[in-house]
Amino acid sequence: MSTTLNKLPAYQRAIAKGHLGSCGAIYKNLDRPIIAVVNSWNEIVPGHCHLRELAEDVKRGIIEAGGYPLEFNTIAICDGIAQGHDGMKYVLPSRELIVDSIEVMIRAHGIFDGMVLLGSCDKIVPAMLMAAARLNIPAAMVTGGPMINKIKPAESKAARQQFIRGEIDEEKLVEVTVDYYPTAGVCPFLGTANTMCIVAETLGMSLPGSAAVPALSELRHKVAYDTGLVIMDLVQKDIKPRDIMSKAAFDNTVAVVLAMGGSLNTVLHLPAIAHECGLAVTYDDFDRISRYVPLITRVVPNSQEYTVADLYPVGGVPTIMNELQSVLTLDTLAINGKNLEENLKNAKPADGAIIRNFDKAFTAEGGIAVLRGNLAPEGAVVKSSAVPSDMWIFSGPAKVFDSEEECMDAIDNGGIVPGDVVVIRYEGPIGGPGMREMHRATEVIGKVGNVAIVTDGRFSGASGGLSIGYLSPEAAEEGPIGIVQNGDRIDINIFERSIHLGIDDEELHYRRTNTRPIAKQKDESEFLKLYGLTTTSSAKGAVRRKIK
Repeated sequence: MSTTLNKLPAYQRAIAKGHLGSCGAIYKNLDRPIIAVVNSWNEIVPGHCHLRELAEDVKRGIIEAGGYPLEFNTIAICDGIAQGHDGMKYVLPSRELIVDSIEVMIRAHGIFDGMVLLGSCDKIVPAMLMAAARLNIPAAMVTGGPMINKIKPAESKAARQQFIRGEIDEEKLVEVTVDYYPTAGVCPFLGTANTMCIVAETLGMSLPGSAAVPALSELRHKVAYDTGLVIMDLVQKDIKPRDIMSKAAFDNTVAVVLAMGGSLNTVLHLPAIAHECGLAVTYDDFDRISRYVPLITRVVPNSQEYTVADLYPVGGVPTIMNELQSVLTLDTLAINGKNLEENLKNAKPADGAIIRNFDKAFTAEGGIAVLRGNLAPEGAVVKSSAVPSDMWIFSGPAKVFDSEEECMDAIDNGGIVPGDVVVIRYEGPIGGPGMREMHRATEVIGKVGNVAIVTDGRFSGASGGLSIGYLSPEAAEEGPIGIVQNGDRIDINIFERSIHLGIDDEELHYRRTNTRPIAKQKDESEFLKLYGLTTTSSAKGAVRRKIK
């Protein structure tokens, strides 16, 4: 078959083959289709530290199917390590950096016929899917799989609270943490990392049934090898990511995320992936689909008993999708060349404990709700599946902070009491810049109890409680959250999908006319400055602004 490398002008083709020969390539192999193995392996991130071995399995599959693999790396940040300090500002912006780096490597070299992407964690998986859509050459995704925890989620959570209260020391907390995160692999809970690995599968970009396969199992190595075989079939048939990631596939994916109570960060990443496909996914899609898709799966943080590793023995994602068949589009395509209906034929029946039948759901609606009102004209998002039922209606006085640090100081000094609505602003994509997660704030506020958080920042996929984020427009864009004052009453009603600032229209107009966004006092890096100047709001997926 004609390959991309062999389409280069004769002289340049020879020079390119010569340079590849310097790297150890055998001349006769360079007439095969060349497949980029795009790895995000490093020794820092638990979900990525085993990807070097999986890449070898992928390469073996590519070679046996008649291709020639060439590997390169991109970056990957660990959200767990970046939490609670300025490093978190870099995490969401890294998504765009990863997309750009893959585009640069593929397009600059001009030799690749397809690519296999290896990633596991929060921003890396969506970035790789975005790159696949942007480049639109045959592509497949291999995710790292969940680690298998040794202790229950509740034990890990209890140890963290004990440390915060000063009841155990650092060494003991580390010991318990390693029991909860004992090996390489994606962290056990249904956070952004596992949710996005599931998204890769439901969009059709990774092999059916692969997302929940444990990280260090022999089957995980087989998944990688099989993906090496599959990419060659995609190249042969010229099946591209945009053929697979259709609008129907995105709707199916939103439905699965809602049925599982997946990470709120999907409201950022699915719109961004769709944007690269030339499609639109919005907050409205999440709210619309949530109203007819029930919550049928419970793993941490929506349960303190089960983790994502428990999903695989009961059927994983295919079982969930099988239960949702009545609300899914079944002719969507996956990388194995089959449509969804075919891929669900051998799905296991729901076990009833972790995955329930559609008509015996845990709740009638999905796990994410979009709230609107005079405080959030473009919407704000809450993981309703992780909110106690007695807090679905909540009113209280605002305690306003212009950064996460200000909020944490107030907690330490007893400045937040039960009944408060904590407002953390200037933490959006533009105002941060970088849109940090407020996960540490949600953990610490948990010791106060009966408190709501409202922010234009975002949350970890593991966050629970009445945590409302992704509020748009953000304070830095002159959104109403920027005019909230201490003591203002804020009314929240998840049943009615509303969030309301309790001031009259005249006062609202006066404040909006006379309040301007605050200027950041702290010098930021040039990278973050550039990100803040070029990004859009969270309601638009925090994608890059169009350059005119």
